[in-house]
Amino acid sequence: MVTCHRRENFGKPFEEICQAILSIAKQKDKTVEIVYPVHLNPNIKEYAHKWLIASNIKLISPLDYPELIWMMSKSNLILTDSGGIQEEAPSLGKPVLVLRKVTERTEGVEAGTAVLVGSNYDKICAETVKLLDNENYYSKIASASNPYGDGTTSKQIKTILKSFE
Repeated sequence: MVTCHRRENFGKPFEEICQAILSIAKQKDKTVEIVYPVHLNPNIKEYAHKWLIASNIKLISPLDYPELIWMMSKSNLILTDSGGIQEEAPSLGKPVLVLRKVTERTEGVEAGTAVLVGSNYDKICAETVKLLDNENYYSKIASASNPYGDGTTSKQIKTILKSFE
């Protein structure tokens, strides 16, 4: 799955990201389907529909949150410039390639759940293919400890609140 919408990726960076996605799609055309819920911003939408033309690339409308989480759960890996997705994907055991030069979510990179690739064609292609072809590398990232929590916060809060009754 791909998501890309941040202003820093408009123009030449987005073009390079699209070229990398298209290259991966062509290289892996028999084994990989790429799903991209395309942001409505014309700086993204117009160019994604212009450049990302391949039988195994599915450009779809933006997804509501529940559908987005479902799509993430069905994906093998996620290429994104979204901070929220960088935080959510590790809970689903999904490796993340961050389509940004820097991220505010440094915990994910430090914990090994995410890899910064920016808009660099070579890095995007190399890391994606490595994740697709190298089971050990994939497993290392997919099973890295989630730095954003273990998903039990609500239960912990409930337990604490009940202790005051």
